[in-house]
Amino acid sequence: MQDNFTIVPIPVLSDKKCKFYALVLSIFLQFGIYIVMFLAVFYYGFVIGFFTTILAFIIIGIIRSKLRNSSIPLAQREYPYNDKAIATWFVSKEFCFGTD
Repeated sequence: MQDNFTIVPIPVLSDKKCKFYALVLSIFLQFGIYIVMFLAVFYYGFVIGFFTTILAFIIIGIIRSKLRNSSIPLAQREYPYNDKAIATWFVSKEFCFGTD
């Protein structure tokens, strides 16, 4: 049992460059599957688009879990986080650690 467990809040990004990076990353995590699907259906057809959508779902899910596991503190990984929170954690840990 952990006695002195404190929850670290999601970092607040103050720099506009960091906010932009987090926004682009969260949009990619949320809508990347649909962008790949529409491009595959437009260029190759519905059958290839369907299978490309399944593949994109798996690949972006792996990317999302890697970002989550590399940036969120170990004690807080059991809590659910949305894509914006994962992107904010990752950008604050990897790109904007000196600005907070």
